[in-house]
Amino acid sequence: MRAQVVLFDGFDPLDVIGPYETLMAGGIRTELVSAEGPRRVPAGMNLLSLDATARLDPGIDLIVVPGAASMQDEEVFALLSAAAATLGPVLAGSKAIIATVCGGSLVLAIAGLAKGRNATTNHLGLHALESMGVNAVRARIVDDGDLVSAAGVTSGVDLGLYLIEREVGAQQALEVETLFAHERRGTVWSAA
Repeated sequence: MRAQVVLFDGFDPLDVIGPYETLMAGGIRTELVSAEGPRRVPAGMNLLSLDATARLDPGIDLIVVPGAASMQDEEVFALLSAAAATLGPVLAGSKAIIATVCGGSLVLAIAGLAKGRNATTNHLGLHALESMGVNAVRARIVDDGDLVSAAGVTSGVDLGLYLIEREVGAQQALEVETLFAHERRGTVWSAA
């Protein structure tokens, strides 16, 4: 299995690093990418920059979409909207499992890719998600088949562990959980 974690201008670093490191530790080849290809991508709030090493590939097995970081709600929505405009056309035809952390599900909703689906986001964005035609579920992880979403920014590690368990196996997920000295928390809600 191969995975890509998408970077866009203003991304939230914890939304990226949590699942990236977890998936890597679980033996899933994971890379940081952008829709534009290799480039240095600035995080929100001038926190840091990360290097995208490749272009987003809609044919990959798993794509992780993070949320954005800002101290102002209006700026977060602007960053998420810009990401939706760039990522939406690429993700629209993808057969990949798409996973989101925090506001990443809002990126998909803004792009019209989550309408009628079950998803979660940070508790502050659940109403916005619902207003875009998404069945907003208040849970740590929501599994809607080829769309798996995680709630707040700290849920990225739990998302990675859940995806490892689902796609690779429970033993591998437990090994990573032990390695990280992390106990998963919260509810996994499944449409199945």
